[in-house]
Amino acid sequence: MRNKFFTIIFIFIFLYPFYASGQKLVNSPYARFNLGLLEPAGSFRSMGMGGIGISLRDNNSIYFSNPASYSSIDTNSFVFDFGLDYSMNLLSDGDSRFFSDDMNFDHLLMGFPLTKKWGVATGIVPLSNGYYKISETVLEGDPGYDPLTGEYTSYHAGEGGMTSFFLGTGLNVTRNLSLGVNMTILFGQITRTNQYIFADYYNVFHNNNSERIHLSGINFDYGVQYAASIKKDYFFNAGASFTSEKYYKSNYENLSIRYTAYSTKDTLLYYADSTKALLPGTLRFGILFGKKNKFAAGIDYITSSWSKAIIHGSEGYLANTKAILFGIEIIPDKFSNYSFIKRMEYRLGGHIEDNYLIINGEQIKEFGLSIGLGIPMPRSLSKTNMFFDFTRKSGSATDFHTENYFTMGISLNLYDFWFLKQKFD
Repeated sequence: MRNKFFTIIFIFIFLYPFYASGQKLVNSPYARFNLGLLEPAGSFRSMGMGGIGISLRDNNSIYFSNPASYSSIDTNSFVFDFGLDYSMNLLSDGDSRFFSDDMNFDHLLMGFPLTKKWGVATGIVPLSNGYYKISETVLEGDPGYDPLTGEYTSYHAGEGGMTSFFLGTGLNVTRNLSLGVNMTILFGQITRTNQYIFADYYNVFHNNNSERIHLSGINFDYGVQYAASIKKDYFFNAGASFTSEKYYKSNYENLSIRYTAYSTKDTLLYYADSTKALLPGTLRFGILFGKKNKFAAGIDYITSSWSKAIIHGSEGYLANTKAILFGIEIIPDKFSNYSFIKRMEYRLGGHIEDNYLIINGEQIKEFGLSIGLGIPMPRSLSKTNMFFDFTRKSGSATDFHTENYFTMGISLNLYDFWFLKQKFD
């Protein structure tokens, strides 16, 4: 047991630097605003079911969107889950298309019981991604051409993102009712650069603007779940979780310079501010109905008051969000001795969301579909989870581009009975 424990801890510590330093390099112009693209949150079982997770609970998975679920971790067990994903983004503005893709670590999760019906979980998950690269060349005769400016090329780039580390606990307070809390540490930095290079390269000043925003702080998530057993192995779960609005430590810098081909530089603007950033509160509700080891179907509703947020450079771009997530899981025969296919878990889901980004007075809309598989490992409660998700982001205005975002993920969900003394005859 001790060797297993230290092996898992070593994997967790070894992978953490790669996760913390990595970034998903999938190009999206929508990442230019606010905190970038908000990443979907959940284990890969829930991602295959449209992202639901508020009412999910079982003994071999970690659902960090509701810490009350940690109370379902078995006594004398240990759960470890790490996953990576591959994403593709197809951009279209009606006239041209652009493609980008990347593979990266998605999450590291770990959970274990303290006592019977009292569990603890920890992990690191992405919150947002601020990566993008955009360029445009304006020539004489183009709609944006100005004779006073002349021909020029503009470059816009961003990198970085926000990450959350959580440590939480969940406890059964009655037979059916569980409560939980997460302590969440948010940290990260986003940098953005805007550069204008004119065609008359050697005889004019070129412009470069760069900004950097850094956030860090601690907040808490609170959760509750009610799990009721119904006759003939049927069950009904209901859950809710809440994250309060929070002021985070924020450092913001904005620097504009002009320069020539001969390295002559002038500072046009330098602005620095350490005013705290306000991130909004979030409410989450979910219900789940099913039959043990056969099927489960659920729906979540999530809302967040992003219009109240205070983030440097995001004034006028923030909108309240709401999302409906729904999904189903079917297991033909979990304990089949003859068919591996029947023991697999089959998942299907979808999601409809209002994005937190407003452009030209219009809020970006999203909808998506997902499928997933849970592949059991031989002679073990461990499994491999896989999912595929398609999400489209778009607006009704003709000058909006459409993003078709494809994500494929695979995770190892490792489960073992630990803390047991071996007995010998």
